[in-house]
Amino acid sequence: VRLAESGGGSVQVGGSLTLSCTGDEDAFRAGAMAWYRPNSKNERELVAGITFLDYAYYSDSARGRFTISKDKINNVLYLQMTKLTVWDTAIYWCAAPEVGAWGQGTQVTISS
Repeated sequence: VRLAESGGGSVQVGGSLTLSCTGDEDAFRAGAMAWYRPNSKNERELVAGITFLDYAYYSDSARGRFTISKDKINNVLYLQMTKLTVWDTAIYWCAAPEVGAWGQGTQVTISS
């Protein structure tokens, strides 16, 4: 099962960015999908997730600023990020944890 992220880049504080993740149909049919980034201990930490039935859930830092969604027809997972801060600078991975699928990551850099 393959996943590939895109949409990373550099924006200024307060800006917005939308990440995309394309993948095999198996990943999108397997169950929940999610976006992760490393925490201060360099462990992968959940940013946002979405269940097969489109229930979305967020980390405390993402809630109210980020929106996760997916296009089931085209097999694309999105993460719309707004009100970005320097603390959002990270590599972001998309994942289908139930099938053990991870993308290579896309870098997001927020500058002040």
